[in-house]
Amino acid sequence: MTDSSEKKYRGRFAPSPSGPLHFGSLVAAVGSYLQAKNAGGEWLVRIDDIDTPRNISGAADDILRTLEAFGFKWDGAVIYQSRRDELYRTALQQLTAQGATFPCGCSRREIADSSLLGIEGPVYPGACRNGLTAGRIARAVRVRVDDTNVEFTDLIQKSITQNLATEIGDFVLRRADGIIAYQLAVIVDDAAQRITEIIRGADLLASTPRQIYLQRLLGYPTPSYGHLPVATNRAGEKLSKQTLATPIDAKNPTRPLFDALTFLGQNPPVELRQSSQEPLWDWAFRHWSLAKVPASRAIRHHSAATDLGRML
Repeated sequence: MTDSSEKKYRGRFAPSPSGPLHFGSLVAAVGSYLQAKNAGGEWLVRIDDIDTPRNISGAADDILRTLEAFGFKWDGAVIYQSRRDELYRTALQQLTAQGATFPCGCSRREIADSSLLGIEGPVYPGACRNGLTAGRIARAVRVRVDDTNVEFTDLIQKSITQNLATEIGDFVLRRADGIIAYQLAVIVDDAAQRITEIIRGADLLASTPRQIYLQRLLGYPTPSYGHLPVATNRAGEKLSKQTLATPIDAKNPTRPLFDALTFLGQNPPVELRQSSQEPLWDWAFRHWSLAKVPASRAIRHHSAATDLGRML
């Protein structure tokens, strides 16, 4: 892993515009923002809108307005993945020139019917690894993975080991619909933006070994990673658009901000719950500690106002 300790700290928050910000998004924004500012570094905002079918019209602008209403201040211009497709395809071409990729003609049904189950669904069985069989048409492009462990030390989750061959398989870099996959786009952007540390939700923890693998293939530096606990609803599901997460209230930002700090183990003084956001941010800047952030949270959250209030 590349040592970036001597470089200027650069962190980022990269929401997808598939809906408005919810409490889980706020947790990731607060954690990454305070970590960057505590290090005297820069905090960038990037809109990860590469998966265009999932984007909702107006959601990106709504996300930025919500961040502003909560008092976030980012460095530099906001970057949109949907405007950077050429960079991603250049990286894919580089991997192809290295012999690291192959065209795949398998359908999802075929993979599901012939594969072992891994950590995120069926493990790709390698049917097209040595060339397309007669009658198959290339649908996606995959990267070949080695049968070795990818290991890294997460700042919050500690030692992580994943064998891509047995737990994931050769994974997609260009989808059947022609869209560049998230795993490739995100590492191209992180390298281009010189990101030194990534603080994000633990729902992305399983993706990190794939991203490190691609960084090594492309000769990119590997940032430090810290994965925050994931906020869930009463059913234990991650808060998301799919689980009908309630948007955070940008008109009354202090309460959700206080709840996010509490969720992250920072324990702000109770009296700040009724203050304006400026004193709360001032306290957070002075007292932020990544060491206090729990690896997971046993308490589930239907809404910050209801469930977190019972913790105080």
